[in-house]
Amino acid sequence: MPRAIYRVTGEDRESFLQGLVSNDVRKLSDGMVYAALLTPQGKYLADFFLVPDGDAILIDIDASIAAATIQRLNMYKLRAKAEIAETGLHLHRGTGAVPKDGFADPRHPALGWRAYRDVPQDGDTTDWEAIRVAHCIPQTGIELGPDTFILEAGFERLNGVDFRKGCYVGQEVTARMKHKTELRKGLGLVRLSAPATPGTPLTNDGKPAGELHTVSGDHAIAYLRYDRAGPGLMAGDVPVIREHDAEAQD
Repeated sequence: MPRAIYRVTGEDRESFLQGLVSNDVRKLSDGMVYAALLTPQGKYLADFFLVPDGDAILIDIDASIAAATIQRLNMYKLRAKAEIAETGLHLHRGTGAVPKDGFADPRHPALGWRAYRDVPQDGDTTDWEAIRVAHCIPQTGIELGPDTFILEAGFERLNGVDFRKGCYVGQEVTARMKHKTELRKGLGLVRLSAPATPGTPLTNDGKPAGELHTVSGDHAIAYLRYDRAGPGLMAGDVPVIREHDAEAQD
């Protein structure tokens, strides 16, 4: 998916972002940080990477939500000494050794590295979709949408949330889901016994059990109601086997 790369500058850049996003911005001293911006009710607005860039911080975000997200960040800025501007940088991705100008993707080792360069990337034939499905990695606009709670989407496993950093928008709901409730719904990896289409409702004994999202080969990321995701799970007339959930370590 196309990405937009922005640069945050100003002496308050770190503290400004720290009070808004789900992860600890201070971790930028160790590399790239994956984080989300939430509503006050704890629901997903956007996910992005924060990248150390000298005296600035880069924001690497899906282009489809970039303008609205930057507009919202600017609404929160108030008197903070921070400025956000679009760059002309291009995302490069790869697997294997991390280049000197690159950063390991913090979500999962299989996702390799990301780098930001002045020219577009050529020749990358990596099947990122297959890797993403195999490791149950949600994507903006597909598994991640306005009704998403980030813990149901696996953000703890993906190193996208920090429970010790203190307050941020949506923190109270997220913390309550972590400490006071057991997740009853969420993303999971499933295996299909025959081809099935993204968006197909899942059922078990005729009762709603979720929905298929991204499909790659005979596997798919699905949103599941866990109490109905056992034997008998169907995607239309296709039998489905639940393999693991978004918060399970793979």
